Amino acid sequence: MKRIILTGGGTAGHVTPNIALLPRLKELQYDIHYIGSYNGIEKELIEQFGIPYHGIATGKLRRYFSVQNFTDPFRVLKGLGDARKLVKILKPDVIFSKGGFVSVPVVLAGKSCHVPSIIHESDMTPGLANKLSFSAATKICCNFPETLRYLPEGKAVLTGSPIRQELLIGDKFKAREFLGFTSDKPVILIIGGSLGAVAVNNAVRAILPQLLKKYQVIHLCGKGRLDPTLNHLDGYMQYEYIKDELKDLFAMADVVISRAGANAICELLALHKPNILIPLPASASRGDQILNARSFERQGFSVVLEEETMTNESLLATVDQVYENRQKYIDAMKQSSQQNSIDTIIDLIESVSRKRK
Repeated sequence: MKRIILTGGGTAGHVTPNIALLPRLKELQYDIHYIGSYNGIEKELIEQFGIPYHGIATGKLRRYFSVQNFTDPFRVLKGLGDARKLVKILKPDVIFSKGGFVSVPVVLAGKSCHVPSIIHESDMTPGLANKLSFSAATKICCNFPETLRYLPEGKAVLTGSPIRQELLIGDKFKAREFLGFTSDKPVILIIGGSLGAVAVNNAVRAILPQLLKKYQVIHLCGKGRLDPTLNHLDGYMQYEYIKDELKDLFAMADVVISRAGANAICELLALHKPNILIPLPASASRGDQILNARSFERQGFSVVLEEETMTNESLLATVDQVYENRQKYIDAMKQSSQQNSIDTIIDLIESVSRKRK
């Protein structure tokens, strides 16, 4: 039986693509193990799938001053020792890394033990953790055509991001029953991320009276972000977070308004959902969401509104424009080469694991 180590952590975005690969890896009878931090979000997400989980020490290499910069290098070194010990014990055929600082010691340990590693970079420009792992990687997957120029020649492969396959089998009729919506108005789905996006929430709520004249609205606004004063509005449903019914809500949605995290927008691409992206501003991030969003706009998949310049009028006009031209966006997404991410990545995994034999 072939054995694979999956790694990645720090945020859900460094874990969910690994989860999306699990069904195909199980079909191919891989013995799957996961290496993450001792108590990171990845531990909670992975253990529910019954995958053996191995914790290692981890530290973050920051590009800004922090007292932890003096202690984390020692955690990184301990993590490298932990990872080498696990790789020697588990003897995997291949390592697949989704990134985050916990993945760096695992990929480096694979290199020292002659185990091939495949890295996946979600954002337009590579993050520091993945950059540190490039020299040890056999192949490097990416989501955006523009990213190829930042990656080592001969290693880069445009794959798109693996997404959870259950999202593809949603039932809009179940969603309509769940929500109590009617069939005579189109549906707008707003997703602010697991923690919500205050600016997006506020912008949507500011134009709700106008939106509800023409559309029905599903608003996933994040933990602690509900507005009980809006519960009485016909055609408007708000939730902190939706899990099991999310696939059905996607199936029902005619237009999606979202932040521009790489995994989120790749889900919209796979589902062929016309969308408006409001990326996290550069003042609150390293600017990766802006780059992600602009790439999707250039490819004809999305319309981008910058948070700093967006107005109530521009948001409302953009919703109307995207809905009225929705088929144009659907057709562009159907033509994308980034449609079979799981198959492409599994083929890479199979290829490098065979070479190890």
